[in-house]
Amino acid sequence: MGREVKIITTEDGSHSLYLPELKESYHSFHGAYRESIHVFMLYGLEAWFMRNPDRFPIRIFEVGFGTGLNAWLTLVWAEQYKVPVLYHSIEPFPLEKEIFEQLNYTEVDTTIYHYAHFFKKLHLSPWDQGLVYSEYFNMKKDQTTLEKAVLYPSDLVFYDAFAPKKQPELWTKEILDKVVDAMNPGGIFVTYSATGKLKRDLQELGLTVETLPGPPGKNEMVRGTKG
Repeated sequence: MGREVKIITTEDGSHSLYLPELKESYHSFHGAYRESIHVFMLYGLEAWFMRNPDRFPIRIFEVGFGTGLNAWLTLVWAEQYKVPVLYHSIEPFPLEKEIFEQLNYTEVDTTIYHYAHFFKKLHLSPWDQGLVYSEYFNMKKDQTTLEKAVLYPSDLVFYDAFAPKKQPELWTKEILDKVVDAMNPGGIFVTYSATGKLKRDLQELGLTVETLPGPPGKNEMVRGTKG
């Protein structure tokens, strides 16, 4: 059974979810859609592609399938650029159908509305098995925790867990080591968080850490690259 969640509207007009149990939202109140574009698409996927324009497929690991926004935006990107992506996402608490069917991400940018049907498909597809969603996008989503998850080699990590103060167990050096260890050489790790401890831990785990401009409402974010 899933957690209790409430749909909220963020400052850019896109939805997010509020989790009373943690007193935390799934995305920034300043704009869920803008946050995903900025952190995970611009400084994550685009950065990887600029550095490695000929390395296919791109293997992405996401911590926190959540609303499915990052997965859907990645699918759209893969279709637009005709670049094959293998996407692996984990989520211990999948959303109920009555929740994800109300989310408005496919209405935010009308130029990509013809990809809207994929959003529902991403949620309705079975857990714990891989599926071909389109010519350029394959995904396996596992209903599990990061502690129990079996990780595959990844080129790019979308670390979209709840904030360190809300879910400290997902930001320990030990759990980060598990993720970093599965990254391929040259792999990129991106997250909205920019705590000093996170940066120190990632550096000690062998990543070259950059502090980058954050999305609207947040000064900084972090990107790490594996040597």
